[in-house]
Amino acid sequence: MSEVLVRVDGHAGLLSLNRPRAIHALTLDMVRAMSAALLNWREDPLVGAVMIDHAVDPAGDPKLSRGFCAGGDINLLRQSAMSDGGEAGRRFFYEEYQLDHLIFAYRKPVVAFMDGITMGGGVGISGPARFRVATQNTKLAIPESGIGLFPDVGGGWYLSRLAGRLGQYLALTGARLDGAECVWAGLATHYPPAESLPEAKARIIAGEAPEAVLNALGIMPPAPALADHAADIARLFAGDRLEDILATLEEDSGDFAARTLAMIGTKSPTTCKVALRQLATSLTLPDFAANMAMEYRIGARVLMLPDFAEGVRAVIVDKDNAPAWSPARPEQVTEAMLDAIFAPLSALEEWKPL
Repeated sequence: MSEVLVRVDGHAGLLSLNRPRAIHALTLDMVRAMSAALLNWREDPLVGAVMIDHAVDPAGDPKLSRGFCAGGDINLLRQSAMSDGGEAGRRFFYEEYQLDHLIFAYRKPVVAFMDGITMGGGVGISGPARFRVATQNTKLAIPESGIGLFPDVGGGWYLSRLAGRLGQYLALTGARLDGAECVWAGLATHYPPAESLPEAKARIIAGEAPEAVLNALGIMPPAPALADHAADIARLFAGDRLEDILATLEEDSGDFAARTLAMIGTKSPTTCKVALRQLATSLTLPDFAANMAMEYRIGARVLMLPDFAEGVRAVIVDKDNAPAWSPARPEQVTEAMLDAIFAPLSALEEWKPL
């Protein structure tokens, strides 16, 4: 069975992720199928809107329908780094980022239904959509620093533009947001009950404007728990140097600071520093395409650093959750090392949009 169900129904093009046992994690074939469909529908007068969701398990097993998209194919990336010099991994990043940019620049409205787990690459295909729908089931995170990666797939663009240094907090901690917190942060545009999603999709298929449908079915979300710590986050994450943030957290006597410090302490120092520079640099870039070109440069380098293979081993393969980061301490990650990660690639290697 196809890993992406592609169809036109009424006035809408539908892309339904269909790898339920992997929580719909993206493969290169899935990326290519989605890009091809979007390119085909771009000038199709019968397609007025595009919807991206996940297929529901036909047997009704809730464990197989628990997420929108858990990310990219991390094991493929790790095997590539270990066996072919990262060639397959770079190809995946290159085409995945082209898909993300295609969604961002799409002239027709794109609706992403982030019902359930939405992580990593799942943020990559929902974040650039014009309408980003969260529900009471949504669990969104950008947890890459915990496996020696960085908040890619457009993370530099979205996170750097969140209010109050929330983006820096999410990038360094990998904290999960529920649906209400996604709306509060600006990472979701609407919050309907999950039970209303079939109606929303049916009305969009029938030709109603997505925004009008989502406005009609949306409800006021619960109070976002993380909002209680907004002032703390703005203060504790005010700096762009990892050492400064860690020192501020260490000096704070509050429980939130202590919990946050412990979370960051499990992450790769290298990719935490990469993330902070990535977010600061993104604010200086002219458009999303330039951001994606920067992130491809980073990805091409970070893929081959020891922390990535080690992070995936510890978290996903062996599951001992005890990665041995190299370098192990933030002060050992030098500016020269970061410069090399962010340096331009050759003209033939640089990322370009579709």
